[in-house]
Amino acid sequence: FLMGRCKMDRSNIDKISQDPEDRLLLAKIWDKIQNGMRRNIPAATGFLSPREQEMAKYLFGQQAELMFFGGYPEAERKSLIYLPDYLEEDFLTSEDSPLVCVAGSFYAGDCLTHRDILGSLIGAGVQRQAIGDIAVGDGCFFVFVTAQMAPFILQNLTQAGSVHLSLRQVPLDNLSLPQAKTREIRDTLASLRLDGVVSAGFSIGRSQAAQHIAAGRVAVDGQPWEKPDKQVAEGAKISLRGMGKICLKAVNGQTKKGRISVVIDRYI
Repeated sequence: FLMGRCKMDRSNIDKISQDPEDRLLLAKIWDKIQNGMRRNIPAATGFLSPREQEMAKYLFGQQAELMFFGGYPEAERKSLIYLPDYLEEDFLTSEDSPLVCVAGSFYAGDCLTHRDILGSLIGAGVQRQAIGDIAVGDGCFFVFVTAQMAPFILQNLTQAGSVHLSLRQVPLDNLSLPQAKTREIRDTLASLRLDGVVSAGFSIGRSQAAQHIAAGRVAVDGQPWEKPDKQVAEGAKISLRGMGKICLKAVNGQTKKGRISVVIDRYI
């Protein structure tokens, strides 16, 4: 994501923030990017969630030298990067990139999930903002991390739970990521309201789903949404913090009782 031009204003931090954690994060982002601009050298934040990316957009406005990059085009978690005008965008996938992809392999008979890999990284002492997207396949996984943290991970992440891992760094300019694993859920809904889709996709009560939404824990296609009655479109991807992600794969029309038949993929 490449930004256009507009005036930046640090005072917007207080306007954008919803709590002290937001203020602290935005202050760190501001200092990191401003330092790079002042010295005219590349600067990159840690990985930001879609909500944090939206806050950063408001903070910096439109700036041609700023872009979001997560290691590959479809990344959800991305770093905000200042790229001086003397560097081309292919710098981001070069050996000097501020982001790194670590590939891991394990015995194909073992089963590891996104949560297993993330939990092992956090357990090893890696901060969440140093970790980007994680793609898991049969006997392998790929995790995007900050360049500063990569050596520590390569040396210290020897296993996930009881599963032994073999790690290596792979170039960003020639990636082939595994297809995400999903479990298909077929259900019927009274409507395509967000709380109903979340309830069906994550196997929780509708009132509980509404509470998660109102608390800001749910995002639709990467954008936070706090209204349970939002209508969800076919193909929308919905994430629930701490519980993963689903996709409203298909809307198949009404049943004889007037309910809507849907197919939901839950990422595992």
